[in-house]
Amino acid sequence: MLPTSEIPNTARARGRGDMHIHTTHSDGLGTPEEIIRHTEQSGLDVIAIADHDTVTGALAVRELVARGHYAFEVIVGVEVTTARGVHLLALFIEEPLPLFRSLEYTMELISRQGGICIAPHPLSPLTPSMGRGQIERLLAAKHPLVGVETLNPSPAGRITRAKLQRLNKRWGLAEVGGSDAHFVCRIGTAYTDFDGHSAADFRASLLASTTRAGETPLPHPAVPFTDYLRQSARSMVLNPAQKIQRRLLRGT
Repeated sequence: MLPTSEIPNTARARGRGDMHIHTTHSDGLGTPEEIIRHTEQSGLDVIAIADHDTVTGALAVRELVARGHYAFEVIVGVEVTTARGVHLLALFIEEPLPLFRSLEYTMELISRQGGICIAPHPLSPLTPSMGRGQIERLLAAKHPLVGVETLNPSPAGRITRAKLQRLNKRWGLAEVGGSDAHFVCRIGTAYTDFDGHSAADFRASLLASTTRAGETPLPHPAVPFTDYLRQSARSMVLNPAQKIQRRLLRGT
């Protein structure tokens, strides 16, 4: 029997998507072309490109896929930096979002675009993330937080996984799995199972809270130390400079 990760997507009863991938348009090391080649071999039905504070990478990947004959679809997303640096994952959007606004205001803007709000790597002390209190305040006030990244294999997500899964039994948010891949080889190491196989099916499953997060068996593909250094440089130097430039250009 084939390992689950190698079962052709058309043979699975449910679809599979990686909802958190970064490209060279922010602090990832994979170009749009490299991500497409890898995804085509992965068996994923859907991917979401969620660069930091820009949709240009997502739009580029979607356009390239639309020109070819690929077995997967692309969702345009963004990991937007809100007030106090807290990250928010927006899926199914088309326009960039302003930086450093409140979570509530940013979620309203996402909803106006028809987008869906997800809490990425929540509770994590390693990267700016929503805390338990923030999530529960948003839910109590009925702000449109639809899902929570219950499975993120990065160090930022792994250390809070057990606690988060316990808390989400009470919150009842849709489960989302995303690799948070900044390296092409890590795409698909975490994923979201959903009813159907298309991006539209994923959206419907997410809104119905029938999604399930999963992870491929450990160990995950090794990343050369030099690539970690390159990615860290992009994250600590290039990406902050890009944020400043975008904020100045937008006047926000």
